[in-house]
Amino acid sequence: MLELLHYSFFTNALIVSILAGILGGCIGTYIVTRRLVFIAGGLAHASLGGVGLCALCSAPPIVGASVFSLLSAAGIKKISHTPSVKEDAAIAMIWAFGMSLGIICAFMSPTFLPDLPNYIFGNILLSTTSDIVFLATLTLITTVFFLRYMPQIAAIAFDREFARSIRVPVNFLENSLTVIIALSVVAILRSMGIVLAISLLSIPQITAGIFARKFSQTIGLSILITIADSLLGLYLSYQFNVPSGATIVFVSIVIYALCKTIKTLSTRLEYKKLKSSKA
Repeated sequence: MLELLHYSFFTNALIVSILAGILGGCIGTYIVTRRLVFIAGGLAHASLGGVGLCALCSAPPIVGASVFSLLSAAGIKKISHTPSVKEDAAIAMIWAFGMSLGIICAFMSPTFLPDLPNYIFGNILLSTTSDIVFLATLTLITTVFFLRYMPQIAAIAFDREFARSIRVPVNFLENSLTVIIALSVVAILRSMGIVLAISLLSIPQITAGIFARKFSQTIGLSILITIADSLLGLYLSYQFNVPSGATIVFVSIVIYALCKTIKTLSTRLEYKKLKSSKA
């Protein structure tokens, strides 16, 4: 596999994997703790509308995806505050609108249609320098933001009402984190697709939560797990000549299952030892 490092497309894929691991570890931990995975999934699908619009207008798709994702986040928040509409219904509405608009625009732009599967399923091996620059910039901003507000973010993630009672700037932090979530989805969309974007922001964090007890520990462990999932997935996709994005998702789920099994067995063993010692 070392010979692949001589190819720029594989080097770019490795860089994206590491950056996405850091970004996903930070914002993904907040998403999982706050139970916002459905919102992240809705933004990922809705952003396809911006991709389709930009393709129809011959504009950079990343611009349309960013704008559409931010507008979708604002729309979900606005609609969900309507008494007659629940949050999950608002997400489904924005989700469906973005997907349908993106598909319609893709069919109206014949030159773009062949690339549509890449935005849905992703192809990390097609990551470009511009993808890396955008992802690196957002990762740096997110890392600095989390280092600055880690205790406050943790407080909001576990109990926003308690955070408000101890005078944490809840509205500012929640709005900032919503923007980061929207842009994070876009940052990894082109390289990893909608399917992997959702997985990257949830599965490694759930896996880390099996062993970690603190918010900061979960972030650190999920970063390592995400990078490991990506590198192992890339290696297996190369060995068996299968799609890299799907392989990374498959590997992340297998690693979660293994970690969960190990944790369950160790807990049962400790329980048996404790029971026998009391006897």
